[in-house]
Formats: sequence, structure tokens, C-alpha cells
Amino acid sequence: MSFLKQIHISETNVPKAAIGLLIFILAFGLFIVGYDQGQLFSLVQGEKAYNDLWVHEFSHDMRHAAGFPCH
Repeated sequence: MSFLKQIHISETNVPKAAIGLLIFILAFGLFIVGYDQGQLFSLVQGEKAYNDLWVHEFSHDMRHAAGFPCH
């Protein structure tokens, strides 16, 4: 009895531009979560945003998981 081994090679057709865009979104998201201390919402709220720290508070645990110290 003989056995044949078949190798299936499948290629994905994901555009490299889409992968690049996702990497950019990830990097920009980490930048915003890691370094925003009110700057993002200060464009709309003014000086009050530096006291509220909305992005910091909503992403507090994720900041620690990503290695950003915040207090």
C-alpha cells in the first residue's frame, strides 16, 4: 500500500496597503493611549481637558498592559 503526501499552499490576497494601514492605526492608537494627557480633547474643551484626562481614564488598564506608567 502506498501513501501520497500532498502539500497545499494557499496564498492570501490581502493587499499590502491594507496591512500597512492597520499597522499605522495600531501604532497611532498606542501613541494616543500612551501619551495623551488631555491634548486630544483640548482642541475642543480647552484647558478643562487637561484636568479631565478622558482618554487616560477610559484606557487606564490598557495603558498599564502596554507598559506605560501613569501614576
